[in-house]
Amino acid sequence: MKTNWAGNITFSAAQAVTPTTADDLRAILRGSSAVHVVGSGHSFSPIADTTGTLLSLAAMPAVFEVSGRTVRVNAGATLAELAPQLDDAGLALHTLPSLPHITIAGAVATATHGSGARSLAGAVRSVEVMRADGSVVELTSAGAVVSMGGLGVVTAVTLDVVPSFQVAQTVYEDVAWTTLLSQLDQIFDGAYSVSAFIDWQGGATLWVKHRVGDEPFRFPGHPADGPRHPVVGQPPIHCTEQGGVPGPWHARLPHFKAEFTPSVGQELQTEYFVPRTRAVTALRALAEMSTVISPLVQACEIRTISAEPQWLSPAADRDSLAIHFTWVPNTPAVLALLPRLEEAIAPRPHWGKLFTVPPTLLAARYPQWDAFKALLNEHDPKGVFRNDFLTRYFGSAASS
Repeated sequence: MKTNWAGNITFSAAQAVTPTTADDLRAILRGSSAVHVVGSGHSFSPIADTTGTLLSLAAMPAVFEVSGRTVRVNAGATLAELAPQLDDAGLALHTLPSLPHITIAGAVATATHGSGARSLAGAVRSVEVMRADGSVVELTSAGAVVSMGGLGVVTAVTLDVVPSFQVAQTVYEDVAWTTLLSQLDQIFDGAYSVSAFIDWQGGATLWVKHRVGDEPFRFPGHPADGPRHPVVGQPPIHCTEQGGVPGPWHARLPHFKAEFTPSVGQELQTEYFVPRTRAVTALRALAEMSTVISPLVQACEIRTISAEPQWLSPAADRDSLAIHFTWVPNTPAVLALLPRLEEAIAPRPHWGKLFTVPPTLLAARYPQWDAFKALLNEHDPKGVFRNDFLTRYFGSAASS
């Protein structure tokens, strides 16, 4: 893998390796001075880059161990691989990202969320980590989950699961901007998962996913007369079934079908989290910049995320509104715009997407920032996993 999925990041690693056993992985770590793991390549920031050895866990042995209401799974597995196995066992994850093709470890390490009220990191019981000396530890602290690969190589993850359930998805169109703002809480609390796609011209489209058997809110707008794609004008053939047709949780919670693997990434992405108490204020502030946002944005999706205890989750300790931008692939123009947006809404950004918030400002927005820095130094004192991205935000390793 020379670049990420979108092609905006060219990896600078001296070598890329794909171990097949724990012993292979241990030998690689013991012989390397700089290592980082890359998942599916769906990050838009340089979070997975390294000047040393770029590791893929795609060929590591599969793990699928159910115990009560938890499952232990190999970290390099994708959510598309895990979901059918869980469903066959009568179980489910509480959330799936829009693209189920990303790896479990990658989704957890960046607090990637999806449909539902929590990120996948919110379901983590523990992570198994191989450190630079080859030792393996099981970490359960709230600081070890959203680690951005800085503590070592996550080799397995134990997740909470729930009984399998059915979901029906309906798209509601022509929702007025004023209606969305005035009924924001009722709309986002009205079903298992609600996404609002904003056109920045005064309207929104709601993607509503409700559990079969639950009585959904009476949503504004009107049901679409056919399937839709989140990006207006794109064919919906790869989107999960809509029109209120019930189906398994893993075939409805993502926006895109698991059997469709994206091959090109003609886009850039940013996602900002603000406290839910400031949701309307933040949206109004962005609306005032609609004339500069609109020319660069392909789609803008907003969702709500419940507070979770993970130290570096953008939803840490506060219910949040997530504002996701899918940009046109114009990196200079997008990077020039982001500081204006960030100044207007003072967000916590998604770690795997584009942002320009300075380290000092980010540190002030996370109460456990210094505690996480200490955790990095405890588990990786020589800075083997401390790439340029982590060094920029958390400093150099203690003994480097």
